[in-house]
Amino acid sequence: MRARLLTTLAGAALAVATAVSVAPAAVAQQDLAYAALGDSYVSGTGIGQYDPDSGNCQRSPLAYPELWASENAASLTFAACSGATTDDLLANQIGALDPATDLVSVSIGGNDAGFASVITTCTIGTSQGCADAVAGAQAFIADELPARLDATYAAISSSAPNAEVVVIGYPHLFSAGTCLVSNERRTLLNETADLLADVTNTHAGAAGFTFADARPAFQGRGYCASGAWINGPMLPLTESYHPNANGHANGYLPVLNGAVSSVAAS
Repeated sequence: MRARLLTTLAGAALAVATAVSVAPAAVAQQDLAYAALGDSYVSGTGIGQYDPDSGNCQRSPLAYPELWASENAASLTFAACSGATTDDLLANQIGALDPATDLVSVSIGGNDAGFASVITTCTIGTSQGCADAVAGAQAFIADELPARLDATYAAISSSAPNAEVVVIGYPHLFSAGTCLVSNERRTLLNETADLLADVTNTHAGAAGFTFADARPAFQGRGYCASGAWINGPMLPLTESYHPNANGHANGYLPVLNGAVSSVAAS
């Protein structure tokens, strides 16, 4: 599978470099079949510019799957949807895969753990309310999420048996700086992101997938920092605490590039 991916990527690069002189049919033969699955951190919620045909899924042309597909002459099936849980992925997105799929990227699990409501509580609620919400989310991530991830990853493997699969983690949402959220609450929420990354990494590895950690790429670019790549509280509320266009282009896109290069070279 890695050799197939490397060959297809090389062909895609050649197709891009010679697009002016190569016939359309020849370029099409080089296409890499790429499927992007997951939730709002994949779809591009937070960017503010969406494909109207995507409805509430809020898929953006500036989201990193679109950017990656464009750069690599890939044929993209963009199935990610804002608000998606593992159950939603299994019900509504798994059909995007088939044995001809070459590459799958997926980010899922944050909504299963109710992370959006936890962040809201920690933004406008009491300190005790924040601590309780975080404790509940961490218990879910440790005790219940693993089985959901295993079922999701097994379905991806079954539906796209010839694909390389990259599981992309979530970034820290907060960095140092002055903002509405106290340092204590930022620490609790970032620690929850760390636990989610650890659990996801373990189960992605068990499935034979590549885990791509987004936290280093977003270091110092979370909400509260100057020039943040993560939105703070804003209207509409669904845009809050999501990567903006810079987060996708300068954060997530290099993460996916690095993971795919690593897979192809190994």
